[in-house]
Amino acid sequence: MILAVLQKLERPTTLSKAFSSGCISGSIGRKKYPRPLKTKKSGIDILHDPLWNKSMAFDMSERDRLGLRGLIPPAVRTLEDQILRTIDHLRSQPNDVAKNLFLQELHNRNETLYHRILVDYMEEVAPLVYTPTVGTVCQEFGHRFSRSRGMYFSLDDRGKFSTMLHNWPHDNVHVIVVTDGSRILGLGDLGVHGMGIPIGKLALYCAAGGIAPHRVLPVCLDVGTNNLSLQQHKDYVGLRRNRIQGEEYFAFMDEFMQAVFDRWPQVVVQFEDFESSKAVPLLELYRHKYRCFNDDIQAPLPPQHDLLYTTCMFSVHHPVGHA
Repeated sequence: MILAVLQKLERPTTLSKAFSSGCISGSIGRKKYPRPLKTKKSGIDILHDPLWNKSMAFDMSERDRLGLRGLIPPAVRTLEDQILRTIDHLRSQPNDVAKNLFLQELHNRNETLYHRILVDYMEEVAPLVYTPTVGTVCQEFGHRFSRSRGMYFSLDDRGKFSTMLHNWPHDNVHVIVVTDGSRILGLGDLGVHGMGIPIGKLALYCAAGGIAPHRVLPVCLDVGTNNLSLQQHKDYVGLRRNRIQGEEYFAFMDEFMQAVFDRWPQVVVQFEDFESSKAVPLLELYRHKYRCFNDDIQAPLPPQHDLLYTTCMFSVHHPVGHA
């Protein structure tokens, strides 16, 4: 097994500060020094994996250990050099949607650089990754779709959810943000095109909350859409049928939740942008059974997300402190 020491994002967060001050108790704390990361990949496979790829930021010793010498230009560009060049390219884009697409492409090839840009330029970049820009991105999701991120569970997959979850390559997922696309921001029913919401929100959680990118999973549930214009649009990437309702809907959700917690018993699930007629009963069904929450209903302030996540992770049965 090849051992690579790759640069990791280390930024103080509400969570890490709470641990260091002793405000939050738990058997797991933040380590003072980053650990080496292990990978079985080498050569071109490293460069094609956005979680490992650092492009020209690999130093010569890393290039030799990982079989990268000759696969990238000989000059070494530090992460700081890459950040400055990337932010210049980002600012040269003509509008916010173009900037979002630029960031998506970066996300798909170099997650180290992508999340460092988010960390260092949070005030400037967060509105491009999430609200308000993400609303337009969701509306154009099918037209601009180029590479899949996260997982999709559709009505055609019923009975196979548990098996499907083993298609996800990472064994230690900590946080899932899931939507059924029924109430995306103020835009209504966008079906599977609402996937932009979980992707954007988890990017912010990684950057601002210190969660490792390989430990989050954006999920979209395709239970149909009642948006007829989407059903008829050539670029729609979901099932072209009306939404299921009633017992059929809740059976679908029950299979999903059971499969998720069978695969990752300690995961935290956030319900995102479900219509109220589904969001409230779903939370009541699962809040005392699984680690889950819905910030549209429970409405924590943004700085409280770290604390809520921590409470969920260290709670034995369910999150506490919110009714």
